[in-house]
Amino acid sequence: MSSRSSVSTEQALDALHSEMQACRRCLEAGFAITPGAIFSGPASARVMIVGQAPGVTEVEAQRPFNASSGRRLFQWLAEAGWEEDTFRTMQYMTAITKCYPGKSPGGKGDRAPSRAEQKLCAPFLERELALVTPEIIIPVGGLAIRRFLGKVKLTDVVGTAVQDDQGRWVVPLPHPSGASLWLNKPEHQALVHCAIERLRAIEHPGKSRDEM
Repeated sequence: MSSRSSVSTEQALDALHSEMQACRRCLEAGFAITPGAIFSGPASARVMIVGQAPGVTEVEAQRPFNASSGRRLFQWLAEAGWEEDTFRTMQYMTAITKCYPGKSPGGKGDRAPSRAEQKLCAPFLERELALVTPEIIIPVGGLAIRRFLGKVKLTDVVGTAVQDDQGRWVVPLPHPSGASLWLNKPEHQALVHCAIERLRAIEHPGKSRDEM
């Protein structure tokens, strides 16, 4: 990519970020969200992480995957060869819906974005993908995984790596929340280990752990 086209892509991404920050579509549709899109990363990123939606700690910190979920996610990524500070600077992080959806009606955890909210926000993700053109997509959690791989079970896809019709690697991970009971089972932890190994092999082909 030439320096001129690189600059224009970054400018286009900056414009998209401003548009996402100003968006009030879900509020106008009657959804009780906290407006203010959460995302990070440059157009030059090779890796894109896509979560479900920001949580309250992400709103407070103004960065994706903050607090306990972020700590576990970056423990996984460190095992694959990416350190947190470098990853946050060089790679791209976003979500299916960009704004905090609020607490669940039952008061336990955050509310999952409805299909209507996902549909309202979908054009933003499409444009992020088109501008960033990642080589590796890491969907985190069931909602994000279904966006890229369809209606699948976590046990069937975590630990796998597939190339989509655009040649991008898609390597799903479960949600790293401490509230996730899925991660309590040893067999599920083994699947996460397989996913980490696949990410490491894609990003660092031919290198052993000791060489990284």
